[in-house]
Amino acid sequence: MRIGVRVSDPSLLEQLDPFLPPGHQPAPSMEVGVLYSVILGGRGSRPGVRRFHVVFAGGEQIHRSHHLDHVLEALEATLRLDLGIRARRRLFIHAGAVGIRGGGLVIPGRSESGKSTLTRALLEAGATYFSDEYAVLDAHRKLHPYPIRLSLAADDPKMPNRRVPASEFGAPEAREPAPVRLVLATRYRPGSRFRPRRLTPARGLLAVLAHAVPAQWRPRSTFFGLARLVETVPVFASDRPD
Repeated sequence: MRIGVRVSDPSLLEQLDPFLPPGHQPAPSMEVGVLYSVILGGRGSRPGVRRFHVVFAGGEQIHRSHHLDHVLEALEATLRLDLGIRARRRLFIHAGAVGIRGGGLVIPGRSESGKSTLTRALLEAGATYFSDEYAVLDAHRKLHPYPIRLSLAADDPKMPNRRVPASEFGAPEAREPAPVRLVLATRYRPGSRFRPRRLTPARGLLAVLAHAVPAQWRPRSTFFGLARLVETVPVFASDRPD
């Protein structure tokens, strides 16, 4: 995919890199499928006036804020969604993903379901990091690395999430794809007990389909891609305590 990002101030270019998709490379052509624009705000021409930092996708404003990091995080989130929708040779699932003993473990879940916390715990236990946002699958049921920084809740609930690399937990980042060995559909619920049960392929498909990014835009290919996955990969489900 070719994605363009333009900025109103060259000083922004160095700050953009951590917010761009993992593995991105400069393209030789100026032709792009989607163009993002980041406008630097700050002090206005009049005393006491501050201009907003703003990010656009095409002509549509995505976000504006006096805090540049908030704008860049909005750019990152929209870029990720665009990739998940537009990628034709990969299937993006909203999930945590780690490698264990040469195989991939996929943990689909919505935001605030605790998947990042579980991913962190697995990394601290010796797993290899693939992603805490998207499990990226190919047609051969292999899991590909998408190693963005983990998003962990701050101690103060009023503060934004902390963004930390997997290396902070002593975990290596995956460099090569791995075959998916297990899918665990789980969420944090206080007071619950962890009793994983294996789902039938049909129920397993539905459990993963609910978190497949392109399901609304490419339902047919998404459905059959996941059907191939659950034919051979077991899907377990359970709520879990802390």
